[in-house]
Amino acid sequence: MRHVDEHGGTHHGYYLPAEGVSDRAESLFSFPSLAAYEQYRTSFGTHPDFIAADRIRDESGCVLRYERTFMRPLLPQGH
Repeated sequence: MRHVDEHGGTHHGYYLPAEGVSDRAESLFSFPSLAAYEQYRTSFGTHPDFIAADRIRDESGCVLRYERTFMRPLLPQGH
């Protein structure tokens, strides 16, 4: 979580389904703009924290697949 927060985003937590499949988890985070998100993504593969996190993920086998989805709010902020 701190990696997102330290690189300009807001991490909203990890979520598991209340029922159904047991091999799925969601991680929700937001950035003030797509440009800010893309700047965050440039740190992957070069920043020591991201390299260490990738190593843990790869060695543990805890991630079966990885999908990214971009969403936008249904209503403007303040409603």
